[in-house]
Formats: sequence, structure tokens, C-alpha cells
Amino acid sequence: MRKILYILLSILILVLIYNFVMSKPSKINVGDQIPDFSLMDQYGERFHVTEHLGQPMVIYFYPKDDTPGCTKEACAFRDAYESFTDLGVKVIGISADSVESHRDFAEKYKLPYTLLADTGNEVRQLFGVPKSLMGLLPGRVTYVINNKGKVVYVFNSQFAAEKHITEALKALKEKV
Repeated sequence: MRKILYILLSILILVLIYNFVMSKPSKINVGDQIPDFSLMDQYGERFHVTEHLGQPMVIYFYPKDDTPGCTKEACAFRDAYESFTDLGVKVIGISADSVESHRDFAEKYKLPYTLLADTGNEVRQLFGVPKSLMGLLPGRVTYVINNKGKVVYVFNSQFAAEKHITEALKALKEKV
């Protein structure tokens, strides 16, 4: 029994060390220009981020549609949506789910903002969104972007899903 515990502990330590060494900090940081990207939205329409420069944006990456934490976060963005639109802000959620999954998720919870299908995780990688929980889950990161396309605030928290909204609104009022 002791030998098995030792082996499991050794494996866990190796996984943690590997993830620490291989984890990369966010490629997109405060002061950086957001990269040009294009993805399909929940309606099957092509969304080009460059067409939305000129207005502030909140882009939030989340792990998966219709999971408890992601649903809380999405609904909190929905509930605060008017606060964002009053500031002239476009809210955009991005995950690796399909267009159909996003459409169903948006309809089920009456989400009034754009959801983008990053099915190959290309945009997630472009932004450098780190994974969490020893590299097992896609990360949950929110970027607040000014009307020139520059990042003014980044909030990274896997477990404080609803705090992404309060942090984004605070940053918009202080920095944009």
C-alpha cells in the first residue's frame, strides 16, 4: 500500500512540475494590442474583431457551455449587460464549443451578447490563455479592451466566475 501511495505521489509531483515548467504566462498583457482574429458566432455569422475596434470590448474566455461555473459567469454577464452597454461596451464570450452549442446555450439562458466558437482553440492560444487545474481545464480569463484595441485590464480566475463581471465593470469605469 505504501509503495502505491509513493508512486501516485511521485506521479502527481511530476505532473505539477511539468505543468509549472510548461505553463506560459499570458501572451496578451495590459498595454498590448489585441490580435486580429475571426470566429463564427452563435448564429453562424463570421465575427471579425477588427470590425469592432472603435468601441471598448470585454472578451472573456471560459471552459465550456452549460457547466455550473460557466453558466453562472454567462448569466452574470447577462444580468449586468445593460451596465456594459450603457458604457458602450461590446461583450464577447469565447470557448471551444461549437456554434450549435453556443446557440443552444444563448437561447437557454437568454444571453444577449456574442458567443464565439473557437473550436480549435486558436484564439485561446493566440491570447495565451493558460490552462488551470494542473493543465486539465481550459482557463477562465477576462480581457478589458479600450476603443483602440489595447488591453487595459486582465482578470484570471478559474473559480471566481462571477467576479469576472465586477472586475470588468470596475476596470471599465477606472481605465476606459
